[in-house]
Amino acid sequence: MASIRFISSRIIQAGSRSKETDTIDLTPWDLKHLLVGYLQAGLLFHKPKLPEALIHHLQTSLSRTLDFFPPLAGRLASIEHEDKTTSFFIDCNNAGALFVHATAENVNISDLVEPVYVPETVDAFFQLDGVKNIEGTSKPLLAVQVTELVDGIFITCSANHSVVDGASFWHFFNSWSEISRGFDYLSRPPIFKRPLIDDIHYPIRIPLQKEHIQERFFQPGNLKVRVFNFRKESIVRIKRKANAEMNTDKISSLQALLSLFWQSIMRNRQMDPNQETMIFLVIGVRQKLQQLPEEYFGNAIHSAEVSLKVGELVEKGLGNAAWEINQVVANHREENFINFVKWWVNSPLLFRTGPMMNNALLTGNSPRFDIYGNDFGWGRPIAMSHGAESKCDGLVTVSPGVEEGDIEIKVCLSPKTIQAMENDEDFIAALNI
Repeated sequence: MASIRFISSRIIQAGSRSKETDTIDLTPWDLKHLLVGYLQAGLLFHKPKLPEALIHHLQTSLSRTLDFFPPLAGRLASIEHEDKTTSFFIDCNNAGALFVHATAENVNISDLVEPVYVPETVDAFFQLDGVKNIEGTSKPLLAVQVTELVDGIFITCSANHSVVDGASFWHFFNSWSEISRGFDYLSRPPIFKRPLIDDIHYPIRIPLQKEHIQERFFQPGNLKVRVFNFRKESIVRIKRKANAEMNTDKISSLQALLSLFWQSIMRNRQMDPNQETMIFLVIGVRQKLQQLPEEYFGNAIHSAEVSLKVGELVEKGLGNAAWEINQVVANHREENFINFVKWWVNSPLLFRTGPMMNNALLTGNSPRFDIYGNDFGWGRPIAMSHGAESKCDGLVTVSPGVEEGDIEIKVCLSPKTIQAMENDEDFIAALNI
């Protein structure tokens, strides 16, 4: 791993503390992330022509952006109750976000974008590794690291996952880039009002087991991360094939691509054909719950599971798996999300870190996020990457490509599985459809 030299570290506060937003309640979608790690993602840029004042400019624009996003300058707060439950909320106290300036003096852009596998060097560009979201009571809810390369700049954010989901994460990133370019106001101001659901009273009380809070993060071991880039034309052909196999036009591009990877990964893990295999989907609630606008700031994601026998998954074709995914997504409606929230309040269940089951895949991110539109004033990014918190065997991360209509799919797998995929004739043939 290349050597990283840290130059400075400071706390950045909002320029003018908002009086309208003092505290923000956490919903079940927020609370269930308390025991897992921060969201980490960052963008690689060519180095600006005038880099001397860059750090000061980014710090100043970050402070101005935090004016619009007071939760990210705050801390989590908790109240312990007599019934041995705890409630959490965001205290928008302007304690500030962490800003770290670093340099990787021997690293070039080519060292990061040319290798087949994502280099481990990238992990060093992120802050707050191994920090659980529940630690946001004392740790910053947002940490930025700006790392200067020989010919580039890497800007990363680590944000508390009990405060943001992927949509809110990139909403903040988009807004920061707007302010950096000289905007006085945001094109999409965030909305913090929590959804009103019958029988749900804030703050929500949850029981917490001390041993779960103190549980160490699971170390996933030796994994490889590779990004597969799909051009718009290839995506259209793969989607067309999946729909033709099922005599429908309802299968989406994303559903077809996820099916392609689900099939190949399970085939190359050499699973028992009679074993059940699962893919866990992340369904955006903003698009399906009327009272949640696109600008809603917080978590608004729901997990859904699709399962098939390995033999059926592998043998029945791309379209069959894609159709199963399609049906699960289509059957999740507003009523399902409201019922989940009501159920969760009565039986709170928190995500915890641990090894992924060998028969399962986990998906993340979305091709809908505006990632490559983040221009801070010297041009669009040339690559995006995630931090070490996003590493687990079987994670499939979907993002928009550099060019409009393209999609990037990042897989994190054991070396044995990923090398088998690279020699999988069926998978390679599908890539070249």
